[in-house]
Amino acid sequence: MPTKTLQIPTADGQADAFAAFPDDGERHPGVLLYADAFGMRPVLAEMARELAERGYYVLVPNYFYRHGPAPLVELPAYIGAEARPAILAQLMPLIEEHIAGERVARDADAYLRFLTAQPEVAAGPVAVTGYCIGGLLALRTASAHPDRVAAVAGFHCPVVADGPDGLHGLLSKITAQVHLGHAETDLTPEALGELNRALDTAGVHYTSEIYPGTVHGFTMADTDAFNAAGLKRHWERLLDLLDQALANG
Repeated sequence: MPTKTLQIPTADGQADAFAAFPDDGERHPGVLLYADAFGMRPVLAEMARELAERGYYVLVPNYFYRHGPAPLVELPAYIGAEARPAILAQLMPLIEEHIAGERVARDADAYLRFLTAQPEVAAGPVAVTGYCIGGLLALRTASAHPDRVAAVAGFHCPVVADGPDGLHGLLSKITAQVHLGHAETDLTPEALGELNRALDTAGVHYTSEIYPGTVHGFTMADTDAFNAAGLKRHWERLLDLLDQALANG
């Protein structure tokens, strides 16, 4: 499965990235994948390759590129409870700065333009998926570019981070098919009901569910939050969404 490192030109510089895609000489639907808060690292490359094996061109940008190439902080091979607080203490100010202004929309435009210009990517709309804060970035990308995004997925992501008004504004512009996979510790059934009602009100075509027995970060195999059953369910839901929305294969 070919992979390559890339530099994506943006309005504010160059974003380092990597891509994985099938080695068959054909063009395939494009998928923009946003990492979780810990950023680009080997487990994300593994996930990109697994998705590429199913017939997609997957682009994973370093959305922290303004502060340097990935990884920005030293990450252990396994991120457990002891290491997590110190790492997040370094990253949270960068995350809060990134999502506060117009950077997400500007970067999304650059990432989508770059993705669709790749010779291995098929013409037509793309999909966007993300994890943790990357899920919020994925939703904002789909909201800002409804004509270019046919499917969007978010896993253990802070969907309600912008409050009720911000959530309505975010969802009302989305035309893509949506799947949201929530950690059991991130959302109560009552909060899930409120979110799903907001999705209904916005007219979004969606599935939104709590994955049983999971905690925040359950898809990430290099962390203590990992849940194998949750990851398997994530792949089933994500691939079903992409295959439906992008008509792959």
